Amino acid sequence: MRILVVEDAVDMNRLIVKTLTKSGYSVDGCYNGEEALDYMLGAEYDGIVLDVMMPKLDGYELLRRMRANGNDTPVLFLTARDAVSDRVTGLDLGADDYLIKPFDFDELLARIRAMTRKRSGSRSNVFTLADLTVDTARRTVTRGGENISLLPKEFTILEYMIRNKGIVLSREQIEDRIWNYERSGNSNNVDGYMSRLRKKIDENRTPKLLHTIRGSGWVLRNDDGNDVNGDEGGDA
Repeated sequence: MRILVVEDAVDMNRLIVKTLTKSGYSVDGCYNGEEALDYMLGAEYDGIVLDVMMPKLDGYELLRRMRANGNDTPVLFLTARDAVSDRVTGLDLGADDYLIKPFDFDELLARIRAMTRKRSGSRSNVFTLADLTVDTARRTVTRGGENISLLPKEFTILEYMIRNKGIVLSREQIEDRIWNYERSGNSNNVDGYMSRLRKKIDENRTPKLLHTIRGSGWVLRNDDGNDVNGDEGGDA
């Protein structure tokens, strides 16, 4: 999942980005509302952590513009302003949640999980396909009851794919999920991750679940190894 952190306090911004990255999210960080608008033009986010008091464009006005433009990305306000009237203002503008500074990072992570679950229409952290199980809260993967160890970006890709199982995901969509603006990847990196991920979840197992769709991308689905265009799920 990709999260945008909009917080003008540099140290706090970096700490939030570091915490979310360590928890497996792909994270972009910026320092005011105008920058945030630019980031949203270039990427699709699953959630936004948004400070209220910022230079150039504050959090309230940023959210107002987002909702007016039809952007329904979930927003969690972070602010030291704890008056009821401030919380009511944010929620009335379309915020999904509100967390008062100082806060506990475990609570922040829990609120982000709840917020993003709500958007995806899922009430559970556990996703399954055939005998593959992905627990996004515990960050565990099993297949046929056997634990599978994944690197952080491998887990991010698998989570994205199982949330969109049956849907062909393009190279660009996957690149957008696993790299932020500061650490851009390339097509060869995607191929490498997909090859290693396929080996970990499909090697010596049936049915094959991770398939390459030539000229289009990849899809996670259970069709007993039969793929379109004659591709039987070999390495990308």
